[in-house]
Amino acid sequence: MKKIVIITFLFISMLELKAQVKVHKDMRTKNWNLIGMRYEKQVEPLKWASIFPPELMALNNKIIELPGYIYPTKVGSKFSEFLLSIVPIESCPFCGKGDIPSMIEVKMATPLPFTEKPIKIQGKFVINNSGDNRSEFFLLGAKLVK
Repeated sequence: MKKIVIITFLFISMLELKAQVKVHKDMRTKNWNLIGMRYEKQVEPLKWASIFPPELMALNNKIIELPGYIYPTKVGSKFSEFLLSIVPIESCPFCGKGDIPSMIEVKMATPLPFTEKPIKIQGKFVINNSGDNRSEFFLLGAKLVK
């Protein structure tokens, strides 16, 4: 009986190790760090608003570069619109401890094929501080940087 318990424990342990995602390359850059400065503040009971510090607002409407991973928002093999994150899709940014990493809504000049590898893109960074339900950050007219 002891052997069965030990073998079962070892088998389950091996499955857990196999299921873990490989550690990914840290994609944080100065621009990602500035984007991460956005925070929420309670402006009245049950109402919160995003706060964009001046250092972050200085990037608004500027051409910037961002490395990251593609998060498709539609089905397909090529994408002209997607989310960009510093965390690979297989790492599930909504799981685990800490904050959900910042994501940027990207509108490419020309579609890109999906890849699980990191990419680097350049485009016009726009902050949506209107309070509507759209993304807060956009990278418009983006192009792949080689």
